[in-house]
Amino acid sequence: MKKPDTPADEQYRLRELRALNLLHTPAEERFDRLTRLAKRLFNVPNSVVALLEDNYLWLKSSASYDPKPIERENTFCAHAILRDDVLVVEDARRDDRFHDNPVVTEIPHIRFYAGCPLRTPGGARVGTLCLFDSKPRRFSEDDNHTLRDLASMAEAELIAFQAATSDELTQITNRRGFITLGQMMLNQCQLRGIHASLTFLDLDKFKTINDTLGHREGDRALMDFADAMKVIFSHADLFARLGGDEFVVLFHDTPQDKAEALLETFTRYLHQQAENLNRRYQLNFSHGVVGFDPQHPLTLEQLLEQSDNKMYRHKQHRHNSRSGNDNPPDDQTIKGLQ
Repeated sequence: MKKPDTPADEQYRLRELRALNLLHTPAEERFDRLTRLAKRLFNVPNSVVALLEDNYLWLKSSASYDPKPIERENTFCAHAILRDDVLVVEDARRDDRFHDNPVVTEIPHIRFYAGCPLRTPGGARVGTLCLFDSKPRRFSEDDNHTLRDLASMAEAELIAFQAATSDELTQITNRRGFITLGQMMLNQCQLRGIHASLTFLDLDKFKTINDTLGHREGDRALMDFADAMKVIFSHADLFARLGGDEFVVLFHDTPQDKAEALLETFTRYLHQQAENLNRRYQLNFSHGVVGFDPQHPLTLEQLLEQSDNKMYRHKQHRHNSRSGNDNPPDDQTIKGLQ
């Protein structure tokens, strides 16, 4: 069996995939209708929309196939995302790359496969729309064109979901996306007995920045803050802008003390970012971190309320103490930048 190569843009590809906010989400009719249509058009028993994470293939939609995760190195789709055109394997038993692959020699006994890569607007191949059968098949040039047309429709659906769950200004997940996806993640943590941490972040002195330096500078501050989150929290399960100057991060399998340590790294990065961007003030924030215990689970809304309360107490404490390097710039400092 030939193991698939790793794409040259793998880290970018994974970031693009996660930004879609589709991993680990339930089946949806807008994708299911495409796999049903493909199954009928090509008269095959199986059609799927597959997304390839770092180690596993996840089925976003499946017509007649069990949608459990599959090890990526055993999948045909991991080979399909290495190319721009459709990968066709008319008889896997006669193909040196796949003849001894477990999915060929064992259930589901794949003999025929055709997969078209699915791309994000940035060009990353994040998954496939594919067909497979337990019997060898021929695949014509017309078939090839038809599959590419269906794949284009699937790509449009990927973008539509991202637009609905992305914050327009910062291009990270919005409140709607966070509530939907965050609760799904907590449900999985509960089922698997995994702890999690939720961190609520609130920018300090954002109103002063907005009122004194203008809304354009306020927007810039929000975008800079979100860009820093993309760098430091890139391996977190989910981070989002809830609205205004409020942000949140959900960490999977991460205790509270580790989440606190990451926040210290985040603070240092923000200060370095201000120097690199020649921004004349620092972005500081107040925060609240709460843990999720799978044995005594709380809902996402309950965790948000608790972390918001802790954040507020932290903000009040810092306002009262006014000491140390972690203090935000005061109103006069910001006004002096006009």
